[in-house]
Amino acid sequence: MSESRPPLTSLAPPPYVSPAKRIEEFAGDPNFMTSLARGLAVINAFQERKRHLTIAQISHRTEIPRAAVRRCLYSLMKLGYVTTDGRTYSLLPKVLTLGHAYLSSTPLAVSAQPFLDRLSEQLHEACNLATLEGEQVLYLARSAIPQRLISVDLSVGSRLPAYCTSMGRILLAALDDDQLQDYLAHAEMQPKTSRTLHTPEALWECLQRVRHQGWCIVDQELEQGLRSLAVPVYDSAGHVLAAMNISTHAGRVPVAELEKRYLPLMLSASRELSGQLFRAV
Repeated sequence: MSESRPPLTSLAPPPYVSPAKRIEEFAGDPNFMTSLARGLAVINAFQERKRHLTIAQISHRTEIPRAAVRRCLYSLMKLGYVTTDGRTYSLLPKVLTLGHAYLSSTPLAVSAQPFLDRLSEQLHEACNLATLEGEQVLYLARSAIPQRLISVDLSVGSRLPAYCTSMGRILLAALDDDQLQDYLAHAEMQPKTSRTLHTPEALWECLQRVRHQGWCIVDQELEQGLRSLAVPVYDSAGHVLAAMNISTHAGRVPVAELEKRYLPLMLSASRELSGQLFRAV
């Protein structure tokens, strides 16, 4: 693959399209359930920093009319997915069952867990598995340790920006040039620390190196003091299916040790996991 960077047609992010407008695009489809789509949009309006929302706030975030938001919340409450204190609404743990069927049925999450646990035990660090979803990495499996290295409380289902995370860069590097060009042209990239690569040009060059070497270290670009190493996990056709990483504190583990001691164990686990997935197909 050529490492010359194709010209970017536009660096401006596309105009924001609200959930309501996306739903309106299917208005002429007789098989499309608008009420179901609105209910899912209401659920997705809740985020880590916005766990308690009023009807007005949800309506503003989704552009769905307040009356429709109220009916969605009423239905979700009756089904046990949402609760209220009389003014604000929040999700209940039952929402996790919506993703459980996928996580429990895919061989990826199930097969990866023993490998993550083994790596975490060997290296005494948190180990994770993620896939690419839009401009973010989606955590599918995790083996955590008691001490937290990052301010965000990560768990299965958590999302982080792809451009400044080691797993994200593994997954972005696996895109073809057209897909990667589209990502670089539209992704919102902001500096998280003074070290963050946040321009299309810098990220393109970085991703070429990741493509060439087959692994990635991100050094304090997502959060000061956080250093991580990621490797790819392949499907039976040899395509990158997911990424696996280990996170450590920059003051405790230098980059040289990540490459010398951590990387061989990560690559070995990736090969074993990929081989197990081949047999599961």
